[in-house]
Amino acid sequence: MADTSLATVPVDLLQGAPKAPSGETREKIKATAKDFEASFISIMLGQMFDGVGESEMSGGPGGAMFKSFLLDAFSKQMTKANGGLGISNAVQREMLKLQGLEG
Repeated sequence: MADTSLATVPVDLLQGAPKAPSGETREKIKATAKDFEASFISIMLGQMFDGVGESEMSGGPGGAMFKSFLLDAFSKQMTKANGGLGISNAVQREMLKLQGLEG
């Protein structure tokens, strides 16, 4: 039976091998996935609020800016609450897979 230990693998081949992500890298991936989900929810809510008439969501020029802040706050809160829609978990898994790492 052939010896498959790392001692028989040339060192130069191991230098390009992916390393297990540190806690910091995993946290960055998790934060990025949550940001993606919040952006998705914000766009989804924006589409829903497009049907709301000006009289229901008025406020002049500042009203449009407030509306975007409101949708952003809603989306961030929805992402935090009970795991959000679950999009961030799927995105996080895929990001780890794309890096050659399993979640």
